[in-house]
Amino acid sequence: MLGWFKKKKDTGTGQIKAGAVTTETNTAEEAAAEETEQLQGTGIFGDRSDEIPGVTDHAEPDEQKAQPAADTVDSPSLFKRLSDKLSRTRDTFVHQMDSLFLGKKEIDAELLDDLEELLITADIGVATSAELIDYARKKVKRQELSDPQSLKRFIKEKLRSYIVDTTRPAELVMPASGPFIIMVVGVNGVGKTTTIGKIAHKFVNSGQTVLLAAADTFRAAAVSQLKIWGERSGIEVLSRGEGADPSSVAFDAITQAVAENYDVVIVDTAGRLHTQSNLMEELKKIKRVIGKKLEDAPHEILLVIDATTGQNGISQAKLFDEAVGVTGLALTKLDGTAKGGIVANISRYMNIPIRFIGIGEKIDDLRDFDPDEFIEALFQNR
Repeated sequence: MLGWFKKKKDTGTGQIKAGAVTTETNTAEEAAAEETEQLQGTGIFGDRSDEIPGVTDHAEPDEQKAQPAADTVDSPSLFKRLSDKLSRTRDTFVHQMDSLFLGKKEIDAELLDDLEELLITADIGVATSAELIDYARKKVKRQELSDPQSLKRFIKEKLRSYIVDTTRPAELVMPASGPFIIMVVGVNGVGKTTTIGKIAHKFVNSGQTVLLAAADTFRAAAVSQLKIWGERSGIEVLSRGEGADPSSVAFDAITQAVAENYDVVIVDTAGRLHTQSNLMEELKKIKRVIGKKLEDAPHEILLVIDATTGQNGISQAKLFDEAVGVTGLALTKLDGTAKGGIVANISRYMNIPIRFIGIGEKIDDLRDFDPDEFIEALFQNR
């Protein structure tokens, strides 16, 4: 659990480097006011009538239903559960691949065309699918792939390589001292608050003290949902009144965390539609205010994406990354989609490590992402 964390070291001396609290701003109100002053005239603090029609603020469905459960399960059972939860993708992709190869003695052009269509259906993506098939054709010509089963092994290994071959480090660097700040972003309805609650539970189980900051102040249900998760795990939730400045809430949470020696602060943020520039400006402001209070913070900006949205998830990732610099991904609802290929596709395009995958509503269904385990579970035989 949490194996992607490691301590930061000073590269010059080899000593562990501690995070430093700055005193550029003395109060949350001053920090928020300073940012507000800079942004006056941009229109981002006006009414919210420019949001896309038909979208209302409501509780995220799986957050209403989520029920924590004990996550002390043996490894074989965990792998089987992951395999079972990926069954919809496996039935659509891997088992159809097996059916496609059934009775085939050689790899021909027709087989490769059918395979490309199958890859696209699994949400591997048009460009990624074309690249896979192009590689396969070259290998067939060089007689490195001679039978359909060798083609299946090739697809399996290439998908794994898309997930693990990123230039960004897979391990997350934590400060040696001071609170570890995670800023969680994502659009409404992706399971963001549920993900925060489950991550917080993981920290508590690993012996860490956690403070949750309810900085989604524009949606009343978001605060109440976060408080429910806090109560379930015995975690304090810092909140302010509805409509309060989100950056002020984040600032206050970090101030309290520093004063009371909390290990981790997780900041929830608004999730209005990613196509709205006002939301992105608000997120940038929260990030700046956090950085003014604590050097090098936030240490992690975690984007939560609903895997059932498919290619739209990549669009979300690009826009959030451009705005605030996403450092990690959490993909939710993989159990509810036949398009689990989004995992490989988003890894290939975004070059951002996947931290967690959500495969259900129970608390142990938010899994630390292991590429090898994921690929093995996806390609497991019936």
